[in-house]
Amino acid sequence: MHILLATDADWIVDEVTNALGGTGDTFTVCRDGRAVTDQIKERTPDLAIFDLQVGSMGGMAITMSLRLDESAGALPHVPVLMLVDRVADLHLARRCGAEGWLIKPLDSLRLKRATKAILAGEGYTEGLPADAAPVEPMIDTGDSTESESSESETVDAG
Repeated sequence: MHILLATDADWIVDEVTNALGGTGDTFTVCRDGRAVTDQIKERTPDLAIFDLQVGSMGGMAITMSLRLDESAGALPHVPVLMLVDRVADLHLARRCGAEGWLIKPLDSLRLKRATKAILAGEGYTEGLPADAAPVEPMIDTGDSTESESSESETVDAG
């Protein structure tokens, strides 16, 4: 398994590589969020893990950029696990199109569970009740069907 990790925090690099590293597993660490797209073009990862707080371009912006490139056919789909700082940040992870998220501080068991679920296509939604209503991603990746209601309307002003 190849994992792309975008963070500028050494402790996150240590936590993730120690928890998920095994025989044959490889990691690419991007300390500059703006370099993620180039890294994916060079070698498509099985999973991308993005810290919400990366100095140059945070995890939300990185994920939105990837989803835009994906919808344009410029990049393949890459599953994303977002590392958020607090429960209040969950809305950001949900809206940008991440398949899952973990609330810091991290631990090996939760990292392994989230990774396994996301790679199986199940998603991992820590911090939300099981019956939480879905949200529309801010980026249309073309996966959804056309909705019944129009996003714009014509109003007769006179």
